[in-house]
Amino acid sequence: MRRRHPVPSRIPSLWLMTDERLGDALWPAVRRLPRGAGIVFRHYATPTGERRRLFARLLRIARARGLVLVRAGDTPLPGEMGVHGRRGAGVITWPAHDRREAVAGLRRGADAVFISPLFATRSHPGAPALGPRRARAIAEGMPLCRIALGGMNARRYAQLAGFDGWAGIDALSG
Repeated sequence: MRRRHPVPSRIPSLWLMTDERLGDALWPAVRRLPRGAGIVFRHYATPTGERRRLFARLLRIARARGLVLVRAGDTPLPGEMGVHGRRGAGVITWPAHDRREAVAGLRRGADAVFISPLFATRSHPGAPALGPRRARAIAEGMPLCRIALGGMNARRYAQLAGFDGWAGIDALSG
């Protein structure tokens, strides 16, 4: 498939997923990220003005620290480096809970697919976990960066085959 935008030289292998639940723990989590890591900004429920200010603050930090900051949601934000779950410019990441959604991301020019939930997660209480085997089956043969999400941490990622990186909230903010 032909890409509609240049492929970034490096897609992060570690991603922080944000949401309102993080509160002030967001800032220490961002400070702990290594250079070159990524952030998916998902503050969907935050009012627009506050969401823009929060994103602008994160953007300043991301630029200074060499982090990739992509926006989830419908409202474009000034300076975004990419988007999550839709077509756009820059780094395109895509959520996938099954093979059909992963293929949809590929067809829409995604650079990375976030396959989830691998394990039980507080973000989606009661949602059935894929488990490593089913998640690997979704990821298998995908010619894009495959990111494990959902109950992930560094230890679980080290024991996981078939993925190019991992993402989390609690493991990176606790």
